[in-house]
Amino acid sequence: MLRRLPWISLAVALLGLATGPSLAADPVRIVAAENFYGDLARQIGGAHVQVTSILTNPQDDPHLFESSPSTARTLADADIVIYNGADYDPWMDRLLSVTGQSSRTVLVAADLTGHRSGDNPHLWYDPATFPTVAKALTDELTKRDTADATDFASNLEAFEAGFGKVLDGVTAIKAAYQGVSVTATEPVFGYMAEAMGLNMLNQSFQLATMNETEPSASDVAAFENSLRGGTAKILFYNDQVTDDTTARLLDIAKVSNVAIVGVTETMPAGGTIQSWFASQIAAVQTALAGRP
Repeated sequence: MLRRLPWISLAVALLGLATGPSLAADPVRIVAAENFYGDLARQIGGAHVQVTSILTNPQDDPHLFESSPSTARTLADADIVIYNGADYDPWMDRLLSVTGQSSRTVLVAADLTGHRSGDNPHLWYDPATFPTVAKALTDELTKRDTADATDFASNLEAFEAGFGKVLDGVTAIKAAYQGVSVTATEPVFGYMAEAMGLNMLNQSFQLATMNETEPSASDVAAFENSLRGGTAKILFYNDQVTDDTTARLLDIAKVSNVAIVGVTETMPAGGTIQSWFASQIAAVQTALAGRP
């Protein structure tokens, strides 16, 4: 018996190795074109994902972005890619075409929400977009990492609850201020303004600005009149994309005591989707409450 003890000890040791905790799986590598989709990926994936966002600076004009070799390399290594679509980030299509990977999954917000080229591309301000993308991402992560499916489901539930609470402010605005006229230098906040029940003026001007074409003289005059005459109660101003014309409209709004709410196309650094939206919704509530 004594001679067998070393073998028994070895067997016990091997058994302990076989039944001990398994090595953690490598994190799923996710690349998001815009940092708000990157934040969504972090919230859903938690510790099981490694997230890289391409557009991160709210002070930069996202329309002027130029890709680089490092961006292409990052995409080439990605397991999952998330981007907006609807012509907002067309450079992603080009990059993906030269960084082919058969195992990579691409989630396009426009495709998931039924939008296409020609629609207002600022889809993230539609209250339905983030929950839709979150559900698709949860499903994809669950396929790739079944062992952590419970975590993904729990994270999705937490996101939906937190985001839903933020959107309670949208419901409150619609109940109190439906039909109030507002305007904007670009249609960045358009989907959210619609969800709030606000009447958006000067849309042809906004489209011209977004498409980097010269708005007509009549569109400019109508915009200025809506500010000077007090028809528009809020000017939604895109802080990231400005020119001489939009700066002039901002000055007119200030002189005419029109409330100004700044909006951005990129999530501020250090924040979350929930904090970003909550601050903008609160700004709208404050502006409407103080209108003449």
